[in-house]
Amino acid sequence: MMINQRRKTLRLSLQITCQLLWLVALVVGLSGVYLLLKYKQSSLFFSHSSIILPAVFALASAALLLVSGCFIFCLATRESTFLQGLFVYLLVVVFCLESTASALAYFHSGQLDSEIAPLSGVFNKYTGSSQNPTTHAVDALQEELQCCGVHDFRDWEETAWFNHSGGLRIPHSCCNITFHSCNATLDQPWQLYPEGCQMKLKVAFLFMLKLIIWSFPLVLVVEIFGFMTMVQVMTEQPFMKYDKLQINYSPYYR
Repeated sequence: MMINQRRKTLRLSLQITCQLLWLVALVVGLSGVYLLLKYKQSSLFFSHSSIILPAVFALASAALLLVSGCFIFCLATRESTFLQGLFVYLLVVVFCLESTASALAYFHSGQLDSEIAPLSGVFNKYTGSSQNPTTHAVDALQEELQCCGVHDFRDWEETAWFNHSGGLRIPHSCCNITFHSCNATLDQPWQLYPEGCQMKLKVAFLFMLKLIIWSFPLVLVVEIFGFMTMVQVMTEQPFMKYDKLQINYSPYYR
């Protein structure tokens, strides 16, 4: 009776571990996908693409967490020494991947100022044409982050496009959405977004990197729970019994 009750408890622990692994995999995977999508939209404003490395490692660990959850799901229905060993091995690999993702995210969070340095150069390439990819990227950035210029709207006065357009207007994407009558002129600065895009872009990517950093402790806690559960499962399995080898010697060899 006690053995059956203990097996039911272990099976319930395996099911809980399975769900926790899938939940953590979803959180880690979404943080990686979020960073990749944001970088795809803002790649013109970064000096190099190494900032996506934390997202790559996070997605790899999320995939292995899903696989580990599937192994636990199988172990909840049948016993398999091979799956148990493979599960423990995957926990070690996930720990290495997630710790690497967290370390890279922490490193890049301190290097954002230098990585977003070309922002002013991109704004200087603004042409006002919607067919131009740089123009489209700048307008999309200002509308999404609700910002204007690199540091503020006055930065547009130093661009070539501002001088060629007569020095009266700045991009319409600088207009605050609360002012429907905004015509993007500098004589009505209260109708423009007051903050610059460099700081807002930094804050946005810093938030995404921190998601990856703080997902590591969450993964670690779930891994410890899964490892302890697996130890309990392994100790409950009976050891293989070996019989003594009986050798019958022939009288001819005596």
